[in-house]
Amino acid sequence: MFALVLIALLSIVQVDLSAATAALKSSDPAARTRAACDLRELGDHAHDVIPQLVVLLGDASPVDPAICSERTWRWGHQQDTTTPGEQAASALVAIGSAAYEPLTRALKGPVWVARGNAAWALGALGNHNAAPLLAATLRDTEANVRRRGAWALGALDASESVPALIEALKDTDAGVREQVAWALGAIGDRRAVEPLMNTLTDQAAQVREQAAWALGALGDRRAAPALAKALKDTEARVRRQAAWALGAIGG
Repeated sequence: MFALVLIALLSIVQVDLSAATAALKSSDPAARTRAACDLRELGDHAHDVIPQLVVLLGDASPVDPAICSERTWRWGHQQDTTTPGEQAASALVAIGSAAYEPLTRALKGPVWVARGNAAWALGALGNHNAAPLLAATLRDTEANVRRRGAWALGALDASESVPALIEALKDTDAGVREQVAWALGAIGDRRAVEPLMNTLTDQAAQVREQAAWALGALGDRRAAPALAKALKDTEARVRRQAAWALGAIGG
């Protein structure tokens, strides 16, 4: 009886896999997105579809996130749209370690959308071997790729990438600098304390706010004077985060 149930379940998986794989080539971006979401639900049963999902990483067609119901992956903050490429990245993470090498190749590819989605996926996959490759993305020509590379390094707790992240605090894009500050706080390496203290005077409020959070997360009392100055910041959100950070470090 158990064997019959198992055969039936495997048959259902195969039918779902075949249908979703075919839908990846649909002319409708919503159908491609939903197919990637369905493949994510199959996890490592979808490992044969890795090549098709890697191709989809470069698909930036905007789609209503409701297409995947509650299963939608959203980058960073809540957003109004998702893309087939984002959902392909999420599916590759669900497949697991078999997706690692294909993702590293996509990270070096010519399509920047694919590089950004691959960077996120490598961070979410959790293989620390990706850290040097992700550190290289901090010099990518596209800010989106640099942002996602910084997030991935923080997610991997890649302390060997701290010097590269510190250098990236000088990035011309405020979104990149914000994500780098988060990564340094997440990693928790105290080499970042002084660079983050300097970042409390960044021209962008969201960067100053994130730097204050990171200093609180690091918990180094050397940051107390700089955080005390941040209590007089022109932006309320920076002042709030600085107050939290001072409490966190006992300043």
